[in-house]
Amino acid sequence: MSLKRAEHFISEEEYLQGEQEAETRHELINGEVYAMAGANENHNLVSGNIFSEVKSRLKGSPCKTFMSDMKVKAGGDFFYPDVMVVCEEDNEHEYYKSAPILIVEVLSESTRKFDKTSKRLIYQNIPSLEEYAIIEQERCEIEVFRRKDHWQSTYYYLGDDVFFASLDVSVSVEDIYYQVVNADIIKYFA
Repeated sequence: MSLKRAEHFISEEEYLQGEQEAETRHELINGEVYAMAGANENHNLVSGNIFSEVKSRLKGSPCKTFMSDMKVKAGGDFFYPDVMVVCEEDNEHEYYKSAPILIVEVLSESTRKFDKTSKRLIYQNIPSLEEYAIIEQERCEIEVFRRKDHWQSTYYYLGDDVFFASLDVSVSVEDIYYQVVNADIIKYFA
């Protein structure tokens, strides 16, 4: 998903009101609104797979798993993570969460640099956040940053299980890439 820059600054209240009426989703970053473009097939498959795998493993727990229509508030910024898990009471607002324990972003060419740098640093300042996962869609590579590891990353590839320590949940990389077609998948299953 790519972001298109708006031309004026708005308040959080204006942004939240506008999002309820907007046909296109927008993120609010430093008072500026950015329109979000749609995602491709692989992006949707990876997002849906990680959502369903994590959600099914958390059944019976107090944790709630959200997909890309739920916003996260990080300081004064608002984003739409591809997947987010909240395990504590977080009812400040019905249209966003502010206390996620895990955030997952599926990378695209247009957002890769921002998601791996600026957005990562913004997310790391969310007090409740324990893990931030970045998932490539055009190759099978998952990078997980953990607070307990001082935000150093760990990489996972086909044949590995990704362990989300904050949730005590493991998901195989193959399950995350189920039905995805890319060069790594073709080579791995040949």
